[in-house]
Amino acid sequence: MTSSWWLPWNLARRFRRSKHKNRFVNFISASSTLGIALGCCVLIVLLSVMNGFQKALEDELLSLVPHVEYQAVHDGLRDWRQVVEDAEAHPRVLAAAPVTVVNTMIQQGRGFKGVSARAIDPELEPRVSSLPDYISAADWQRFKDNPQGMILGQGLATELGLEVGDGLTLLVPRVGQDRSRMQAPRRLTVTLAGTFRLGGELDYQQAYLHLALGQEAMGLSTEANSVRLRVDDLYQAPVIAAQVAATLSEHAYIRDWTRSEGHLYRDIQLVRTVMYLVLVLVLAVASFNIVSTLVMVVQEKKASIAILKTMGASDALIMRTFILQGSLNGVLGILLGGIAGVLLAWQLPAIFQWLENTFALVLLADDIYFISSIPTQIAWYDVLLVIGVALLLSMLATIYPAWKATQVDPAKALVSA
Repeated sequence: MTSSWWLPWNLARRFRRSKHKNRFVNFISASSTLGIALGCCVLIVLLSVMNGFQKALEDELLSLVPHVEYQAVHDGLRDWRQVVEDAEAHPRVLAAAPVTVVNTMIQQGRGFKGVSARAIDPELEPRVSSLPDYISAADWQRFKDNPQGMILGQGLATELGLEVGDGLTLLVPRVGQDRSRMQAPRRLTVTLAGTFRLGGELDYQQAYLHLALGQEAMGLSTEANSVRLRVDDLYQAPVIAAQVAATLSEHAYIRDWTRSEGHLYRDIQLVRTVMYLVLVLVLAVASFNIVSTLVMVVQEKKASIAILKTMGASDALIMRTFILQGSLNGVLGILLGGIAGVLLAWQLPAIFQWLENTFALVLLADDIYFISSIPTQIAWYDVLLVIGVALLLSMLATIYPAWKATQVDPAKALVSA
């Protein structure tokens, strides 16, 4: 610390340690520190939760949802292998694989359940999705070995009371040649080869078949009606999709994850923006207590200020003294709130898990939300941002009271003392 700040620092510490005559000053001083600590703690936790939701969206949901998908305008793609080759020629496309989307109903006894089944090539699918990571090795091998096999989400299989090896009937709607009227649905008999568990809404909505079975279900003359891509940057998927589409030799509908699941990402970003706004407002309100505290301290320390001035203290020294004294409340609150916020964000998933187990609560229903547990990810950028804004507002709050301290008239202050 430079010599110009050494004396104000010592004076500020002495003023802070001295007992205030007015207990209300002590209360306001403590509440300002507590308010800043609480604001920092809550905001670090909330931003960490938003980061956790975004990471879960990227690493879990979008590991199964297509980044980009090209779907045939009518029936199937004439040559999906050529589409795959053209797509993989793009430098930002990591891999491509065929798929046939089958919107079907599962008949189990007298019950029916709608599901979106994706007919895939088990050899090519791992290149574009992380499906094998959510399935046991035995179930995945069983699926690969059985052309009539089907993989269901664990939630859907439990809801229907199905176990691996059970047979089930799929009802696939058919449209007449003139596409003006429906025909009797096509019936397919399949075997439950395994289940996947993502821990979110896809467990209740999605299933997987073999590509040839999907061709049969949809009555296609070709093997696939879509090709899905995996790209190197999720947030550039719309741009990459358009660039690849320009190189394709046949017409296709272009879809990317921002259209199917983009609302989740936009919701996360909206909440994050609101959190940044709340960050400023909450810390600003907490900083007002510093203003109140310091104004009362200046009133109480008028005699001390007068003595310092008669001893030759400059207005700059007086102002620096009270800026430092007021900032001490902010710094203490920031340190307490920052440490508490990081520790709480780190342990938050375990805390929520304990609450769910102890009180039989369901905080995130996995048949509604795309994840079933509270995720957190501590981003040090957010921690430093919260600390920086809190410190800046704390220092700004001291300027007016510190300036009022320089306006103290030594003669009047000593006479009134």
